[in-house]
Amino acid sequence: MTAPTKPPHPTPAAADTPSGPPLGENLHSPVIDWFEENARDLPWRRPEAGAWGVMVSEFMLQQTPVSRVLPVYEQWLERWPRPADLAKEAPGEAVRAWGRLGYPRRALRLHGAAVAITERHGGDVPADHAQLLALPGIGEYTAAAVASFAYGQRHPVLDTNVRRVFARAVTGVRYPPNATTAAERKLARALLPEEEPTAARWAAASMELGALVCTAKSESCHRCPIAAQCAWRLAGKPEHDGPPRRGQTYAGTDRQVRGRLLAVLREAHGPVPQAALDRVWHEPVQRARALDGLVSDGLVEPMAGGLYRLPLT
Repeated sequence: MTAPTKPPHPTPAAADTPSGPPLGENLHSPVIDWFEENARDLPWRRPEAGAWGVMVSEFMLQQTPVSRVLPVYEQWLERWPRPADLAKEAPGEAVRAWGRLGYPRRALRLHGAAVAITERHGGDVPADHAQLLALPGIGEYTAAAVASFAYGQRHPVLDTNVRRVFARAVTGVRYPPNATTAAERKLARALLPEEEPTAARWAAASMELGALVCTAKSESCHRCPIAAQCAWRLAGKPEHDGPPRRGQTYAGTDRQVRGRLLAVLREAHGPVPQAALDRVWHEPVQRARALDGLVSDGLVEPMAGGLYRLPLT
């Protein structure tokens, strides 16, 4: 493997020591070598997945574990192997196929992206980062991830796992901030290897390291290829002293109610009467609020006569 060259945007720490190695140089090879030996065999990492398979996986994996994504991903790609196949369907079919992955607006956004890809790019997921970013439902993270993982380009890919690895190994803190900061983006750019193929591999490898070894609750430093260089470990693993970590609750929330309402609509073969929706949750005010939210988000279409269905347009 070719050693990465000096990153173009050194941090102040790297600039203060011009005779030392550039930031990240001592991290790239061990992390990438570890990845080559330990990476999970996931379908979206296989060559046959293509850019569309990568894009679908990135939508599904947001806030959802791999174990839950795998069966839905495989069914999705079998049914809609190309963006044009999905674009021909009603958006409600995407919501139906999304199943219980959660955050179903992602299904609508993926459908919208498929329509735009079909109309603007002849059905092929664009390789250009700016064109990816211009697709509906595509943010900076997803555009960078698709450009990097599908097309081998050089972009900082900052998901929760990568941010945690960088926070510990370089910054010396247990957890990154609750929301991605400009400082984190600057650090990620400074850590990028110069050569595109190496940078793309680094993006995937650092993400996998955070998912399998440098996890949020039980880091496995004895298995970490950069433990000897980790600033947080060398500092004695100081406890988190920033803002409280946001926990994800579900039971009793509007999210749970929305999920139950959508489950009724997904399983129905036609419009559903209000009475069928009323049976899924006992509290009428919260139920009405959840249903109104689904309608407002475009996930449910109200019809005459108190009927509801998944969206057709």
